[in-house]
Parts: sequence; C-alpha cells; structure tokens
Amino acid sequence: MNFWEKPLDKLDRAEWEALCDGCGKCCLHKAEDEDTGRIYPTNVACRLLDRHSGQCTNYKERRSFVPDCVRLTPQKVKTISWLPRTCAYRLRSEGKPLPSWHYLISGDREAVHRAQESVRGWTIAEADAGDWENHLVDREL
Repeated sequence: MNFWEKPLDKLDRAEWEALCDGCGKCCLHKAEDEDTGRIYPTNVACRLLDRHSGQCTNYKERRSFVPDCVRLTPQKVKTISWLPRTCAYRLRSEGKPLPSWHYLISGDREAVHRAQESVRGWTIAEADAGDWENHLVDREL
C-alpha cells in the first residue's frame, strides 16, 4: 500500500507533509458574509505564498508572520469546509483517491499547474489587492 492510501491519522510527519500537492489554494484569503457566515474564496494570496510555485516562502515560521494560518491535522481536515475540493487531505479524509495530476501519482510537480488546479496565473499579491471584497472569485476551489 502506498502511504497516501493510508488513513490520515496513520501517516507520519514526513508522509503528512508529502501529501500536499502544492496547489496553494488553501493559502488564498477568504471573505466571510457577516450575516450568513458563508465563506467566499478570493484570488488574494497570503503574503507568504509564492504564487508561481504554490509553496509557502517561510513554511516553518509561517505562524510567526501569519498568526491565523491554519495548521492542518487529521481532525481539523474533517471540520474545515473551505478546503479546496481537490485538496489531498480532504480527498483522503473522505476516502477518495488522489487525482491523476497529483505529483505522488504522476511523478511531476508541474502537473498540478498544467491541470490548472493551482494558484499560478490567476491570483494577486496581498500587498496589491486592496479590499478583498473586490476580489471574490466565481470558481470552485
């Protein structure tokens, strides 16, 4: 059995980290409707996100710079509704397989970008965005 087919709570730290496909979609800011609590995705990238690679530029110390950055755990994955539909953690938590473009399946880190399942090419830097409400996206993440 490949490690990514194991239940999330059976993965060791290295396996857990390796499960991330590097899409960067979870690092996009969200806007919440104060009346309904509904969460809307934006195209505004966290200031630590490399919008080309989809990787955090300071992963180990990210919470020092972005205190509300979420640290995923097997338990949290089950409760976070805004995780992207293609997120490997979400998929595996739901008992679903990884997509064919996931680098663990394809062997190619660029496949996520070619499949247009990453932040590459359509996001804006946090510093350039202004009001996030002007950056809501009508696309399923």
